[in-house]
Amino acid sequence: MSPRKAQPKLLLTHRALRDLAEIESYSVQEWGRRAANKYPADIEAALGRLEQATDLLRPELGGHSKLCFYRVNKHLLACDKDTKAIIVLTVIHASRDIPSRLAELEPSLSAEVELLRKQLDHGKSR
Repeated sequence: MSPRKAQPKLLLTHRALRDLAEIESYSVQEWGRRAANKYPADIEAALGRLEQATDLLRPELGGHSKLCFYRVNKHLLACDKDTKAIIVLTVIHASRDIPSRLAELEPSLSAEVELLRKQLDHGKSR
């Protein structure tokens, strides 16, 4: 039996968690609780799929080599990916100017990704 390849850890930044809370709040306000419950369930299912099949992530053309995306309904999960982890950076509505939004968030997201990667490396060395 061949050894099983380790699955990368799936992590969400604080920004991604805030995005999800904002999406839920907006959805409740616009369409009611019942309709709003569907969105978090769809995103949770998408995260599960990504954990099992990282090749579902699509790279941004001409962008950073680790930056990739996964579409969930009308939103994109913007992720940083390597062999150890998939880090969901932010959740952006597909109608937005994605490059501008990422540039706006970049300094804090980069710092958080670096911190998460250090925590992963530290955990492995224990």
